[in-house]
Amino acid sequence: MKIEVLGHASVKLTGDKVIYVDPYNIKEELHDADYIFITHDHYDHYDEKSIEKVRNNNTKIIVPLCLKDKEHNLLVDGYRYYEIDEIKFNSIPSYNINKSFHPREKYYIGYNILLENEYYYIMGDTDRTPEAEQVKANYCFVPIGGTYTMNVDEAADYINYIHPDVAIPIHYGSIAGDISMGEEFKNKVNDDIKVEVLIGEENGD
Repeated sequence: MKIEVLGHASVKLTGDKVIYVDPYNIKEELHDADYIFITHDHYDHYDEKSIEKVRNNNTKIIVPLCLKDKEHNLLVDGYRYYEIDEIKFNSIPSYNINKSFHPREKYYIGYNILLENEYYYIMGDTDRTPEAEQVKANYCFVPIGGTYTMNVDEAADYINYIHPDVAIPIHYGSIAGDISMGEEFKNKVNDDIKVEVLIGEENGD
């Protein structure tokens, strides 16, 4: 599986299928997406211009309830199991505990997607929640930028708790959080968990 963080919180997974989660600020006309997963309706996660640059005539779009009026092939909510074609995944509520940017009642979603016998958990904009603590994942894409999500310390504590094989920090380096936070996060995660810092100076914007 080829894993890319295209800046901020935009993730691309390339294996048998090409999956984007929250494509944002995409510059090129790629049109290679088999599936597009959207976590919520904020502009840096639901970016219609970027969606148009990665989608094609066969692309399927998965969205949460807050985007029910937008084009989609599957509408998801809550804490549930779904299948679309051969793609299996769980929806995980994504929300803030002690701030108001992502209220629980908005039904924002993170996705724990099963691909090639491994789970990829893209959390969306969230704090450490009881639902997130229950997730078992091989790869966890965790927001670390603070302000709107967990900060570095909170994210590292969470990762050490759920103990994925690999942790990949996202949601920092541009809109929220300094670009140096990736390495700071890596240094706080237990040594037996691999951390891949994929946001750097070249794609932090």
